[in-house]
Amino acid sequence: MMKLILNIFLLPLLLIFVCCDSPSEKTISETDKKTEELLSRMTLEEKVGQMTQINITEILIDSIVKNYDSVTTFVLDTNKLIHFVGKYHIGSFLNGRAVPADIWFNYMNQLQRVNLRYSKNKIPILYGVDHVHGSSYLKEGTIFPHNINIASTFDTSYAYLQGKVTTYETADLGHHWIFAPVMDLGRNKLWGRYYETFGEDPYLTSKMGSAFIRGIQENEDIKPYKAAACAKHFIGYSDPKSGWDRSPAEIPDQVLREFFLPSFKAAIDADVKTIMVNSGEVNGIPVHASHDILTKLLRDELGFQGVVVTDWQDIIALQTMHFVAENEKEATYLAIHAGIDMSMVPKSTSFCEHVIALVKEGRISEERINQSVRRILKLKFDLGLFDNPYPRNDRFARIATPENREKALNAARESIVLMKNTNELLPLKKEIKNILVTGYTANKKVPLCGGWTYRFSAKSDHWFPQDMPTIADAIKNEFTESTVTFAEENDLAKYASTAEVIVVAAGEENAYAETDGSINDLALSERQLKLIEKVLSYKKPVVLILTEGRPRIIHQVYDTCQAVLFAGLPGTMGAQAIAEILSGKVNPSGKMSFSYPYKQGHIIPYNYKRSEYSVIRPVKRELNRHSILEFGEGLSYTAFEYTDLTLNDTLLNENEKLTAKVTVTNKGKYSGKEAVLWFISDEYGSITRPVKELQYFEKHEIKPGGSYTFTFITDPQVHLWYPDKEGRKILEQGYFTIKVGNLSRRFKYVPKAK
Repeated sequence: MMKLILNIFLLPLLLIFVCCDSPSEKTISETDKKTEELLSRMTLEEKVGQMTQINITEILIDSIVKNYDSVTTFVLDTNKLIHFVGKYHIGSFLNGRAVPADIWFNYMNQLQRVNLRYSKNKIPILYGVDHVHGSSYLKEGTIFPHNINIASTFDTSYAYLQGKVTTYETADLGHHWIFAPVMDLGRNKLWGRYYETFGEDPYLTSKMGSAFIRGIQENEDIKPYKAAACAKHFIGYSDPKSGWDRSPAEIPDQVLREFFLPSFKAAIDADVKTIMVNSGEVNGIPVHASHDILTKLLRDELGFQGVVVTDWQDIIALQTMHFVAENEKEATYLAIHAGIDMSMVPKSTSFCEHVIALVKEGRISEERINQSVRRILKLKFDLGLFDNPYPRNDRFARIATPENREKALNAARESIVLMKNTNELLPLKKEIKNILVTGYTANKKVPLCGGWTYRFSAKSDHWFPQDMPTIADAIKNEFTESTVTFAEENDLAKYASTAEVIVVAAGEENAYAETDGSINDLALSERQLKLIEKVLSYKKPVVLILTEGRPRIIHQVYDTCQAVLFAGLPGTMGAQAIAEILSGKVNPSGKMSFSYPYKQGHIIPYNYKRSEYSVIRPVKRELNRHSILEFGEGLSYTAFEYTDLTLNDTLLNENEKLTAKVTVTNKGKYSGKEAVLWFISDEYGSITRPVKELQYFEKHEIKPGGSYTFTFITDPQVHLWYPDKEGRKILEQGYFTIKVGNLSRRFKYVPKAK
């Protein structure tokens, strides 16, 4: 009775004085009112259950769990589910495998109905799925190229469509929390998750990631449902010192702010609903235990108001991997204090037990728990889960439609980079009648898609659509008037003599994800290099196609191959895109989203510091070549000429903007798309400056003989400053250079006299 009286009298005051995530709000929204009313009725145990996320394996029947990687169905163990939602009030579950839509529907329908039957306050489940590059965990779902490819399109519409198509196909199935996009900066090319990034540039990552988030969260076509994106992994995860996943990073505060922070700020500006945390450590502190990063930086400084979720078992890892806590209970205390809202436990209820004990001991306040639960409940209200908790099965025709596949195909077409094309070997002439195809990735589907495709890490082509072509298949389908032969290594000599051109596909043969992708170096496997060298020994024109999620070293054969395509991980439609580029049906327009290293060892990004490279005065040519292709480079079948770079002024102050224009003319015979990249170079700075930094990009199709004038407006408050280690803006007087194509113009920034 006393609790009821307190609720009646204190709830109105709570709604007025509640610690809102946004202090600037003067009125309480209806969602906030509903959230506070529900929160006031919940016990501590219910609240902690909402902060807990459990993996799908824990609620399936045993036979399915034991054969998890080979299942084609889900069978829910109702008793186990009742245990989790009835006793522990679990509020979130995650993941699955690529089963048919009807299986997903039945599973999610039963999951939500059992939950709402046993949930005291009828709080719906929020279900999270790793749809990393399309409908990854749905049989026959549309699969886009991975982010490393999407970034190479230099067209944010493809990132947007990737998010939109994913939710279009999966929201009806109850997948309302998409664990994407990765907003980490792709700096360390050894890292096993490199392909999940949008490359090595913070501006490109920011623009692509923001578009991806909007595609997920602003999709009106999935009504009455909504979906939440998840920007991951805050922060510094992608540059571990060793290159191994989940291992320590050493990143100076100034570097962290200048290069790694902008993409996450952009995600927050795009209203991303959730953020996942870096599994590793930064400068000696595991991020899951860092109050400075998760509260002071993320909440107080960046103003993030949404839900912060751990990655897989990462609170437990504070004890078992990082050794900053003597037991799981102390690890839980550190994580809650740092700012975690939800724990992806994901295979036990230990988190619930530890949090409840810590609150009862007075080490964690119940108001701190309320803070996290408030965010989680608000997310569920915002997504409409209370009004529409159940999946639907009347729109399955949306999945893998020809229109959706065409969008993925177009993304693949524009993501593939023509790295080299000696004597215009490509596109292959129609007169060529005998094409030999070989290579260890030429006749497999897995290498086209990589990890997070229908499985965490698929080990065979069994899981992929039957009508998905391999590279060899697609070339046969495209060159119908030629004889196209696929040959294994042992049969090469039999066909090489009559072949007019040899296409060899190489790269990473197997899918990998997270620590599965750990490698000691970037070298292409010795057997693949030997195969390429064998192909080259036949003295025929050779086209090398690289299917890989990170650059593998190929300097031994690169100079001898007449043409080279970086296909990356172009998805289920990738082989068709490759074949169309070979035939000339598609004019390649992709540009590298990272610098492709020439050799092992001295691997640097395009925006390196001057002292990193310019001080080297090597005698040997190979030492003077750090990249095969630099970020932003890529060839076309036509020739684009940049002329007439003009600035409206050469003197700029903080209240002015500088307008730069450049004309790009198609001087060749093919219509083509050109991505125009604008860089700015700061000549001198109190903190050493990169040689150049991408500040804007724009892409247009230009017909033969046609021209297009591209415009870039420089705003000093946006483009000319950089942060110090505390995040304060440094905007200094001095000379800057705008660079576009092969042209550059210099201007001076002078702060306005006070």
